[in-house]
Amino acid sequence: MQLQTVGEPWMLGVFFVVVIAMIIIDIFMLGRKGDSKVSTKEALTWSIVWVCVAMTFNLWLYFYLGGKYGEEVASQKSLEFLTGYILEKSLAVDNLFVFVMLFTYFKVPEIYQKRVLLYGIFGALILRSIMIVIGAALVSEFHWVLYIFGAFLLFSGIKMFKAGEDSGDIENNFIIKFLKSNFKITEGYHGEKFFVKIDGKTWITPLFVVLVFIEFTDLIFAVDSIPAIFAVTTDPFIVYTSNIFAILGLRALYFILADMADRFELLKYGLAVILVFIGIKLLIVEFYKIPTLLSLGFVIGVLAISIIASIKKTSGHKNE
Repeated sequence: MQLQTVGEPWMLGVFFVVVIAMIIIDIFMLGRKGDSKVSTKEALTWSIVWVCVAMTFNLWLYFYLGGKYGEEVASQKSLEFLTGYILEKSLAVDNLFVFVMLFTYFKVPEIYQKRVLLYGIFGALILRSIMIVIGAALVSEFHWVLYIFGAFLLFSGIKMFKAGEDSGDIENNFIIKFLKSNFKITEGYHGEKFFVKIDGKTWITPLFVVLVFIEFTDLIFAVDSIPAIFAVTTDPFIVYTSNIFAILGLRALYFILADMADRFELLKYGLAVILVFIGIKLLIVEFYKIPTLLSLGFVIGVLAISIIASIKKTSGHKNE
C-alpha cells in the first residue's frame, strides 16, 4: 500500500529551513552558555513562540492545500496536524516529568540542565526521524502493522494506568551498571563538561550519565508516541512535521514544568486513557474510522479533566 501524502520535496525543504533557523535562535537566546539559570519568564516566552511557530506552519499548510486540493483536503490535513501535535506534545510532557526526576536524583545544578536538554532534544529529533521513516515504511508495506501498533498502545495505556509512583532503583539500573563497568565516572560535576582528562585518562562526568538516561528515556517514550501519531494520520509529511514541532520547544517547556511536576500527579492517568483510546481506534479502523475531529476533542477533553483534577487534588493537599 503506497501511503498518500500532501508533502512535496520543496515543502519539506521549507520545513527544515524553519526548524533549523528556530533551533539556532533558541540556542542563542535560551541556551546561552555560562552559569545562568533559565528564568520562568524566559522559558514561558519561548514556549509560546514555539507553539505560535507550529500553528503558523499549520495555517500556511491550510491555505496552501486549500488552493491546490480544495477546502475539504485542507481542513482534514490541518486538523490531522493539530491533533497529532497536541497528542505528541502531551505525551512529551510526561517525558519531561521523568527528566525532572532524573535531574533531582543526580542533583544536577539548574545552570547545567539546559545543556543536557539541548543535546537530549537533538538526539530525540534524530531518533524520531529514523523511527518515523521506519514506521511509514512498515505501514506502507504491511497495513496490518497498524493492528500491532493498536494492540501495543492498548497494552501500554493499561500498563501506565496500573503503574505506581515508584520510579525504580536508578542506582541498580543496567545503564548505571554498564557505564560504571566500562568508564571511569567522576564524583562531582565539572561545569558543563561531559568528559574530563584526569592524569592523562578520560573520565565521564555525572552530566554525561544523565544525558545517556535522557536519550534512553526518549527512546522508550518514542515507542509509544510514534505508533500513536499513525493512528491520527498515515500521511508521512503530517506525521513528521507535527511530531518534530511537538518536540521542539520542550527545553523551554521543561523549565516551566520543573517546579510544578508535583501539581500534575493525575496527568499520567489521563495519558493512559488517551493511549487506550488511540489503541482502540487503530484496532477498529477496518470497521469504523473515528473522525479526526472527535479524536482531537477526546484528547483535549481528557487532558483538561486530568489537569484540572490534578490541580484541585494538590491544592487540597496544600490546604491540609
